[in-house]
Amino acid sequence: MSRSAQRLVGIVVLLVLGMLSLPATAYVLDDPGTENWIVPVQLLAMAAVGAAVTIALPGLAREGAPTGRRALTGAWWGLAAAFAGVVVSWLLINGLGGA
Repeated sequence: MSRSAQRLVGIVVLLVLGMLSLPATAYVLDDPGTENWIVPVQLLAMAAVGAAVTIALPGLAREGAPTGRRALTGAWWGLAAAFAGVVVSWLLINGLGGA
């Protein structure tokens, strides 16, 4: 698979998972004792997913980057996807006018 195809597939996968990660985490942790852990767990999970996706699809990192560098780059991609997923979900629910 070419680098541009890897990048496209990786970004689409991360954006979809970014949109689904917050509701999935909230579903699992929505109890009175664990509700404060929803956002930190979501960010940690998306960093881990981003690292895994970037290791699997090296086109998301610089060409020739070692595995550790790809994992770190992927963690940042995952955090960016989590943020973008929250923004897209918020816009879909509330529209441009806001809540």
